[in-house]
Amino acid sequence: MLPSATWSRAGSRGGRCHSGFPAWARVYAFFRRWREHGLIAEFHDRLRGAAREREGREAEPTAGITDAQSVRAAATVPAASRRGKKVPGRKRRIVTDTPGLLVAVAVTAANIGDRDAAAGLLMRLRRLHRDSTLVWADGGWTGSLVGWCRDKLALTLKIVKCTDDMAGFVVLPRRWVAERTFAWLMNSRRLARDYETLPATSEAMIRWSMVTG
Repeated sequence: MLPSATWSRAGSRGGRCHSGFPAWARVYAFFRRWREHGLIAEFHDRLRGAAREREGREAEPTAGITDAQSVRAAATVPAASRRGKKVPGRKRRIVTDTPGLLVAVAVTAANIGDRDAAAGLLMRLRRLHRDSTLVWADGGWTGSLVGWCRDKLALTLKIVKCTDDMAGFVVLPRRWVAERTFAWLMNSRRLARDYETLPATSEAMIRWSMVTG
C-alpha cells in the first residue's frame, strides 16, 4: 500500500493508479485513515528525528525557520483570493528546523494574513515540540505577535528583514532555509496546485511528500 500512496502523491491523473496497485479509492481510504489516526505525522516525525541524529543532532529541534507560500487551488477546492490578487488559492505556512526538515505545517485560505494564521501554527509547534523555543520569521510577522509569542508561548520570534542599505538580490540569514524546503516540496506534482478539499489532507500530503520526495 505504501508504493500506491506514493503514486498518488505524484499526482496521477483521473484518479488512476498503476495497474499493479489497488483501486484509487482504496488507496485514498488508507491514506485518509493514516491521516485521521496521526500515523502520517508520526511516521514523518520519526524519520526526521532519525535524520537529525545521523547528523549528530538531538532528535527534537530547538530552533526553526518559518515562511509562507501561496498556491493556486483546484476549482473543486474551497478557497479565497488573497487581498490584491484575483487568483483563488490557499496559503501554506511551515516551520522547518535549521537544516530545512519540516517540523510544523498549516494550510489556510489565501486571504488569511500571516500574523492571523501564525498564532495557530506556533501554538501547534510549541504543543508538539516543547524543545522549540526560537523561530526566525520575515517582516510580515512583526508587531504584537513577537510579544504574544514571548508571553504566551515562551517562544522567541526573531524577525529577519531587509534593511535600507541592502540593494539588489540579498540572501537573508536563515530565511532561505524555509524557502529551499518549499522548493523541495514543489518537486511533487501533487503539490504544484492544491487539490485537497480538507486543509488537514493538504497538510498530510505535504508531510508525505517530505517522506517520499
